[in-house]
Amino acid sequence: MRTGVEGYSRAAVERAMKVQEVILRAMAKKIAWWQAAEILGLSGRQLRRLRWRYETYGYDGLIDRRRGRPSEKRVPVALVEQVLGLYREQYFDLNGDRVEGVLISV
Repeated sequence: MRTGVEGYSRAAVERAMKVQEVILRAMAKKIAWWQAAEILGLSGRQLRRLRWRYETYGYDGLIDRRRGRPSEKRVPVALVEQVLGLYREQYFDLNGDRVEGVLISV
């Protein structure tokens, strides 16, 4: 895990600071946990996860760890080009849902 805030956008750092402030207020019992979740726009479960990360990793645990990583659902460019080629050449008369059905059956 990265340490420090270098390499993160200003917005990411400000968001982490806001989350930290709200979590600290809830830990000090100045606000209820459900109120903290509401302030941050999170579910209670998400807030419990953030609290655990804050208690375990400190401030660095509040920064989004997905930043800079490609999506795990990312499709290779070659496959996208192949599917678009088939759509343009063979299945141009079908809509997207129908093409998906044909490609799944192939």
